[in-house]
Formats: sequence, structure tokens, C-alpha cells
Amino acid sequence: MTRFARTFLPRPLVLVLLAVVFTGLSGCGVYSFKDVSYSPAVKTIKINLFQNKAGYVNPQLAPRLTEGFSQKVSNQTRLTRTTNDDAHYQVSATIVSYRVTTSAISNQQAATNRLTVAVHVEFKNTLDPSLDNNKTRDFDVSRDFEFSANLTLNQVEAQSSFFDDLVKNMSDEIFNRIFSNW
Repeated sequence: MTRFARTFLPRPLVLVLLAVVFTGLSGCGVYSFKDVSYSPAVKTIKINLFQNKAGYVNPQLAPRLTEGFSQKVSNQTRLTRTTNDDAHYQVSATIVSYRVTTSAISNQQAATNRLTVAVHVEFKNTLDPSLDNNKTRDFDVSRDFEFSANLTLNQVEAQSSFFDDLVKNMSDEIFNRIFSNW
């Protein structure tokens, strides 16, 4: 102990202060900015190729969305991707909607269009007995993407930044629904 601590602070107070400091510092390693939670027993994930059953089929969307989601899982978790049917987590998805609607009108003409993409996801956790009998959870993810009415859907899809944003946003949304506790 330093001379100051011996002179001015009683020993129990010093011990309490040290305990508070160490407890506070030890808590810093527990938290991270990634809100990913799953059981430590989960080691593997099978991500099936996403299917595209929308009325309008963009042939690039299903493979790019599958790859985008797979990359997100690889970057944000320690799960090993497998093709085995006995994987701890199994993810299947179907693109059920890919449509354009007018979202804003100016001077009696369409000013802004909206591309709506909806994906139905089936998530199966083979390790969690607290889920229902088949251990699956179904949910839908839908996102709207605004673009100028002066552009056709083909022109918008040709813009790599727009399509990259679409894939990233949808992958993030699916990932968050499976792995986050928000």
C-alpha cells in the first residue's frame, strides 16, 4: 500500500475501492458491439440456397442473398458452415415478393417508386428442446427500397450499389432475426 492509502484511507475502504475497480474492468471484456447470441453448444449451420418464388424473378437475387447471408454468418459468428442435414442450425429461405409500386406522385406523375422485397425464412434449431416439436421458427422479412420513377427496374437493378444495398440490408435483417435479442 502506498503511504497515502495507509495514512488517509482505512484498509476496508481501500479493499472495497479495489474490488469495485476490478469488477468494473472485468465487465468490459464481456460486452461487445455485436449483439449475437446463441448457445455455446451450437457449432454448425447449414444454409440452404435461397429459393426465388416471387412473381417477378431476378435471377441474381437468390444466389447473392444466400452468399450475403452466409458471409454475415461467417463474419459475425464462430459457426462452421456445413452441408450435412444434422447441422445444429438450419436456415432455408424463399423470396416470396419482388415488386415495384409507386410511392410518391408529383404533377400527376410517378416521382418515386418502391421496390418491395419479402423473404420467408425457416430457421431450425436442432439442439433446443424448448422449441415446438419440429423445432422450427418461421418469419418474414420485408424491406422497401425507394428509387426515382425516371428509372426502370432493370436500370435500378443494373446499379451495383443499389443491388449491393438490397442484399446487405436483407442479409442483415435475416441475421438479426435469427441471432439478435433486440
